Amino acid sequence: MTRHPGFRAAPAAVSHPSAESGGPAVDWAALRRVLVVRLDNLGDVVLTGPMIRAVRAVLAPDATLDVLVSPGGAAVAPLLPGVDGVLPVRAVWQDASAAMPQDPARELELVERMRGYDAVIISTSFSQSPWPAAYAAYLAGVGVRVGQSREFGGSLLTHWVLPAADDEQAHQVDRSLRMVAAAGVPSAGAGLELRPPDPSVSQPSRLTGDYVLLAPGASAPSRRYGDFTAVTRALRRAGLRVYVVGTDGERALVEQVSGGVDGLIGELDVPALAAVVAGAQLVVTNNSGCLHLADALGTPSVVLFAGTEHLAQYAPRAGHATVLSRPVTCSPCRAFTCPYQQECLDVPASQVVGAVLARLGRAALPTDKGVAA
Repeated sequence: MTRHPGFRAAPAAVSHPSAESGGPAVDWAALRRVLVVRLDNLGDVVLTGPMIRAVRAVLAPDATLDVLVSPGGAAVAPLLPGVDGVLPVRAVWQDASAAMPQDPARELELVERMRGYDAVIISTSFSQSPWPAAYAAYLAGVGVRVGQSREFGGSLLTHWVLPAADDEQAHQVDRSLRMVAAAGVPSAGAGLELRPPDPSVSQPSRLTGDYVLLAPGASAPSRRYGDFTAVTRALRRAGLRVYVVGTDGERALVEQVSGGVDGLIGELDVPALAAVVAGAQLVVTNNSGCLHLADALGTPSVVLFAGTEHLAQYAPRAGHATVLSRPVTCSPCRAFTCPYQQECLDVPASQVVGAVLARLGRAALPTDKGVAA
């Protein structure tokens, strides 16, 4: 295997990278091409931003930093400062549907796409494994391979970082920053950041003036608050302009929540969605990608956070969010569907509306104009 210029061999006394607190020293400034891997959802890619910023800061100015991401993550990755190129891939080991074709040629192609990189940094949640991506990078001849896991994976990672004791509750931003710190990359700040949306990005022409944006969808039904319709009606009675956003697959949900008025169904790609989020007075969202877009873009939000995950792992960081949920003994369940009528999201619509109005500095609705059932 060809060693890149930044690789320094471990001392002879060290039998495995894990014995040296993350692996041998790396001259990051000598690397020419670095690949960051994050293969799950859009929001997870946004949360990888602080780690990318840290890595970018230790590379030479003319070095290349690319990201290997899922098709969903590929839509937001270009908005992350420090990213040069985006490689989308649907990785078989991240597929939850068990419906991907059995095609080894796809995985061999992934190995080829990794060739020529000096280092690969694999970002995962605590429940995901870095070892499949590490194996592909090993086969591609990548000299520095950084990942974090409690599992043993032999020498596939040159920098095998053991998670901290609080790993199951550590925020995703902090988890990834700890990982690269163990490989010699100091933090450059933990705040989320996106490139300002391009003013030329195409947006619906009717979306003008002040507005509140509702995002009732989520990748899993268990994370979808069930009373967005009542919230929409009440906010409109309060005199607010409300737009409801969703994908083509969420058409029925958006039509129901919006009442057929001001629904943005499949009209926005991710850059346009970011622009709409940035322009909103406030965003009401589940624990979904819009949560992290609003957090990174500085837009106030009210978040309906399901008990599927520890709040500490994904909580908004910037201080302009109100998080609503209900404590339940079954949390975190990490389930796609809930067998218990979503008790963790049993938040009255009136409480959601009150949180929105409070964030906007507006008076609460009079009792006779309260939230209708």
